[in-house]
Amino acid sequence: MSSHVITYDVGTTGIKTCLYEISESIQLVASAVKGYKLYIMENGGAEQDLREIWEAMCGTTEAVTKNSGITPEDIKGISFCSQMQGLVLVDKDGQPIRPSMSYMDQRAEAELRKVMGRGPKISGVNILKLLRSIYITGAVAASVKDPVWKYNWVKTNEPENFSLIYKWLDVKEYLILQCTGRFVMTRDSAFGTMLYDSRKGRNTFSGSMCHMLGVDRKHLPQIVSSTDMVGVLTDKAAKELKLKEGIPVFGGGGDASLIGVGAGAVKAGSTHIYSGTSGWVSTVVNRRTLDIHSMIASVVGAAEGAFHYFAELETAGKCLEWVKDHMAMDEINIYLDKICVSETNESIYVNLYDFMMKEIQGVPAGSHGVIFTPWLHGNRCPFEDPNARGMFFNIRLETGKRDMIHAVIEGICYHLRWQLEAQSKKIKTSRTIRFVGGGALSPLTCHTLADVLGCDIETIESPQNAGALGAAVVTAVGLGILNGFEEAETLIKVREVYHPDIKNKSIHDRNFEVFKSLYMRNKRAFRRLNQRI
Repeated sequence: MSSHVITYDVGTTGIKTCLYEISESIQLVASAVKGYKLYIMENGGAEQDLREIWEAMCGTTEAVTKNSGITPEDIKGISFCSQMQGLVLVDKDGQPIRPSMSYMDQRAEAELRKVMGRGPKISGVNILKLLRSIYITGAVAASVKDPVWKYNWVKTNEPENFSLIYKWLDVKEYLILQCTGRFVMTRDSAFGTMLYDSRKGRNTFSGSMCHMLGVDRKHLPQIVSSTDMVGVLTDKAAKELKLKEGIPVFGGGGDASLIGVGAGAVKAGSTHIYSGTSGWVSTVVNRRTLDIHSMIASVVGAAEGAFHYFAELETAGKCLEWVKDHMAMDEINIYLDKICVSETNESIYVNLYDFMMKEIQGVPAGSHGVIFTPWLHGNRCPFEDPNARGMFFNIRLETGKRDMIHAVIEGICYHLRWQLEAQSKKIKTSRTIRFVGGGALSPLTCHTLADVLGCDIETIESPQNAGALGAAVVTAVGLGILNGFEEAETLIKVREVYHPDIKNKSIHDRNFEVFKSLYMRNKRAFRRLNQRI
């Protein structure tokens, strides 16, 4: 007997709603995508309108039920995979006090320095506070983009808004609130606050960490597991979503914890790489691990006792969106079958990558010596610097636009290699790597990643849906259809395997060393040009 569930992949610039049929396998029945804005400000702010996200969720939910022929009565559960480390502040009525502060927001430099930047330091962090943080949470709030500093920024700069706070949520938790009326936070989201006591058997917000980082503990919600049924769909939410009241709603998880599940990389030692708006390298580990120098921490996973050793790149696919907007469509336009790639988020990936395969397939490995750095909105790992920026290096008279677009793909892959090598200093990563996200739709990118890393790259069916698929696994476990997350490995099959080309690898090895040097050689210039006064 089969069951139907709806899952939501809540990204940085759009939501993808998927309707799955779960039986002996998990099959996608229908999907719909709708975008919303990410508001970037000159002072480093990055915000989102939560009403836009909820409206996108409602519109896509109605679309998948209509397009599939599945009735609302057939839906057995709802769950989420979402962007993480946003700051959503709501009042007692559950209404947003201000726009959501995205994980990309970097306004809180002063708040970070005030609390963590004084006294004897390691990697710019006060030694005593560093050690206390590691002991309690397994991580440290050392990045300006960590939400605890956004919280303190609101306290300092918007005292009237701060006085209205009832609960601190993340984006996914706000949507759960809209669905159920309950104020909760899953364990992985709680970990992302840098206030969560991740020691075995604790599962709570630490009063000591709240005191040290200036957080009112009353603002923090109840912690739940990803597979917990946190409530049921209310009458109001059901009417807006065009669903049936009473559908179970499960906690779900953040993208850092669920995309790996959707990739089938669930066993300890399994490594996956994601390339969407952002990107990362993540390896499943069974203990807390931290590299403060490289800004890599073990993020709490969806499965009990699992962690993901997680290295993040702020702008991966976002660099390709920049290419679309400023290098491709500005002059030559990208039209396939007379369909503009900007019509939907999905078509941006599919048609843009088709275009790249056609137009830059003749560019050799190394892009004729052109190197691109994918730091369009600062960088977090393996170095933390909000002032770092993108550049094209080694352009000459013969350099063409195709070389530069090709270099963007390679630059993203070089940075992912840098992160993988940083991980390998602390843990053992897998020799064969699962690659998911919109980036994995392109055979060119998959081949390039294999050549740059020097290892086999595996992709799955519909890799851009890995987050929604991970949320479907959560729902199946919560409903008792699956016994646990480990069953995802057998349910999620490999579609393609890409092997490295040794000749190309030697070219990339040379370029990679130059790529790494570009940050240190330009660090002072980045700060001089981009540091806010």
